Amino acid sequence: MGKLESNKLQKRTSLLNTAFNLFTTKGVSKTSIAEISKNAGIAKGTFYLYFKDKYDIKNKLIAHKTKELFDHAAIALEHSGITGLEDQLIFIIDDIINILVNNKPLLNFISKNLVMGALKSAFWAEDEGDKIFYERYLELVEADEHEYQDIDIMLFTILELAGSTGYNSILFEEPVSIEKYKPFLYRTVRLIIQSHRK
Repeated sequence: MGKLESNKLQKRTSLLNTAFNLFTTKGVSKTSIAEISKNAGIAKGTFYLYFKDKYDIKNKLIAHKTKELFDHAAIALEHSGITGLEDQLIFIIDDIINILVNNKPLLNFISKNLVMGALKSAFWAEDEGDKIFYERYLELVEADEHEYQDIDIMLFTILELAGSTGYNSILFEEPVSIEKYKPFLYRTVRLIIQSHRK
């Protein structure tokens, strides 16, 4: 990567990090583009070279943070030696839940602002040649000893279930704390996976 590209990446990263800090402390509605730019040490006009508006940076930030979570889980999975689709997907969910338990502002930000477009861009869009989560997911499905049908629906159902129930359990301990809830969640995830076997 050349100096110009490195400088662009640094500015974009600075804007994303600054926006995240402001969004999670002040809220999206109370944060302005001028404030993001100023705190990032970047001219306001430069902001528009990277993002269309405040909601564009918010959506890209959600996708970026979501991708970071799944990338962390995927790397941890590679080092774990765990095999079998059921155990692998539960490992990924567990890794993400454990991070979010310790980072409630991130959980709040992702959950409050999650839109399907941002989620799709985190899972299905190319990001500078990196292997995206969806490709990793397909590899896990392909490597499993069983064959599966409707794998996109399976992934969507598992993510929706884990995301919504995990959010309530982590933040509000509803219906119980996340540690008490995990066995119920993971049993249901296993049933979803089994129901998609051919």
